[in-house]
Amino acid sequence: MSIPPPPGPQGPYPQGPYAPQWGHPLAPYPRQAPVNGLAIAAFVLGVLCFVPAVGLVLGLIALARIRKRGERGKGFAVAGCVLSSVGLALWALTLSTGAAADFWDGFRDAARGEGTAYSLEKGQCFTTPDGSLQGVTYDVDEVPCERRHDGEVFASFELPRGSYPGDEGITRVADDRCYALQDAYAMDRWALPADVDVYYLTPTSASWRAGDREVTCLFGNTDERGTLTGSLRNDGARLDPDQHTYLLAEGHLNRAMDEVPEAEAVEDDLAGYRIWAGRVTQALGEEIATLDGHGWPAGAERPVAELTDDLEAARAQWGLAAKAADADAYYEHYGKGYDLLVADTTVTARKALGLADTRPDYEDGDGGDGGADAGGGEVPGLEV
Repeated sequence: MSIPPPPGPQGPYPQGPYAPQWGHPLAPYPRQAPVNGLAIAAFVLGVLCFVPAVGLVLGLIALARIRKRGERGKGFAVAGCVLSSVGLALWALTLSTGAAADFWDGFRDAARGEGTAYSLEKGQCFTTPDGSLQGVTYDVDEVPCERRHDGEVFASFELPRGSYPGDEGITRVADDRCYALQDAYAMDRWALPADVDVYYLTPTSASWRAGDREVTCLFGNTDERGTLTGSLRNDGARLDPDQHTYLLAEGHLNRAMDEVPEAEAVEDDLAGYRIWAGRVTQALGEEIATLDGHGWPAGAERPVAELTDDLEAARAQWGLAAKAADADAYYEHYGKGYDLLVADTTVTARKALGLADTRPDYEDGDGGDGGADAGGGEVPGLEV
C-alpha cells in the first residue's frame, strides 16, 4: 500500500535524507563576526617582546571589547597577554641581573659604524654637525687629525654599574678621570696650546637604562667656534727614549702639584698645605731618581745634571715647608722651593732634549717672586 505524499507543492526532486531539515531554511550563509584589531596587535607585540607592557594593555582591552561586541580574536588577545607578561618578566630579570649592559654592548658594537659618536676611538679626530662639543650628539665625522677638527679622543673608561648617578655625578667623575688620563696621551703639558681644554662624552639617563657606561675623553678648543689642527698626541709611541724618560720623571711632580688644597691661603688650611708639601717633596725625590737613573746623550747630560741640582735644593725647601710650625714659616720655605722649580734650568734641559721650551700661558707672573711673600698670600698652581 502506498502512502500518499504530504499536502503541498512538490519540487522537482523527491524528499529524502539529504533534504533540508526544519529550522534550517535555505538562505545565504551568515557573515562571520570581524576579528578584533587590538587582539592582533597585542599578539604581534607579545611575539616581538619589544614593548611588552603595551602588548599586555592592548590584549586586556581587546578581551573586553570581544565580550561586548561578539568579535573574534580571543585567542590572539589571550596569547598576546601571555607573551607580553613573559616579556615583562624577562625585562625585569634582564635589568636586575645586569644583562642590560650586555644588550648595550651589542647595540654599541652594532652602532660602531662610521659617522656615530660610539665609533670614536683613542687617537681619532672628528667634527660634529654644528661644530659644538656641548649638548647631546650622535652624528660625527671622523677626519684626519692634520685637517681642521672639533675634537680629538685621548682616552675612554667605563663607569661602575648601579643606579644612574645623575648628570652632576657623572660630570664630576668624568672631569676628575679625564684630566688625570690626559697625561698618558699628551705627556708634555708644555706642548698643549693655551686654547685647548678637556671635554668628554658621557651617558644620558636614557642610554644608562640600556646599559651605557662609557665616558669618552677628548681635547677641544676652549672657544666653541674654534677648531683644532694637528694631533696633540705626545706619548711613548711618538717620543724618543730620552724625551719619554724626561717626561715620565716630570710627571711625578706635575701630579703632585695638581693636588694643591682648595683653600686659597695657607692660613686657611695649614695642615692641608703641609700634607701637600710633603707629597711634593716625595714627588721631587721620584723625579730626581728617574733622571739620575737614565743615561743622557752628550748634549743633554750637563743641562739635566744642573736641573737635578735645582730639584735637590727644591726638595729640601719643600720638606721644610711640610714641617713648618706656622704659615709664615711655610711661606718662607715654599717661596724658595717654588723659585727653584721655575728656574731656567728646566727650560735649558728641555731645549737640549728637543721638547717644548715655552712655559704654558696659564702660568702667569703670580709666582715670579717666589709665589708668595713671607707675609702671606695666595699660593699659585704650577705645571712644570
